[in-house]
Amino acid sequence: MGSPLTVRSARVEDVAQMARVHVRCWQETYRGLMADAVLDDPGFPAARERLWTAVLTDERYRGNRAAVAEREGELIGIAMSGPPLEAAVAWARQLYVLYVHAADHGTGAGRALLQAVIEPAESVALWVADPNPRAQAFYRRHGFVADGAAKVEDGVREIRMIRAVRAPSLMP
Repeated sequence: MGSPLTVRSARVEDVAQMARVHVRCWQETYRGLMADAVLDDPGFPAARERLWTAVLTDERYRGNRAAVAEREGELIGIAMSGPPLEAAVAWARQLYVLYVHAADHGTGAGRALLQAVIEPAESVALWVADPNPRAQAFYRRHGFVADGAAKVEDGVREIRMIRAVRAPSLMP
């Protein structure tokens, strides 16, 4: 872990690696929470490539921010935020994706990716798997709190966490 971490905006040429990170992180995170048939579907990587290609090239995603974390030229994490899908919500932005390889948890990659796609003063919502104590603790450390909303998507129970707009500090 001694090599430097770089976090930058995602580029179209990153799509294949982004898809691999996405699939691997789902397999690491959701194994036991989601059907193995979904996680091991041979078409899953290609579907993620199509998703990331659209995110980085399609006009309908122009309000999104996508970032990657890389070490020694290999992507180890991905993140994406964008406008909320629901109308008339109390937050300005939604975190849709934040995944880091399990081997890179605790290296600062998650924090750096979060900061790359969310401005400090933005109000934000996200959905996180439940149970997923590590991710929930990460988000709590970054000012998010569960608001009581829950849903089941792809067979996985998720809870919503929100971070209100932070008031500017009066301290230097």
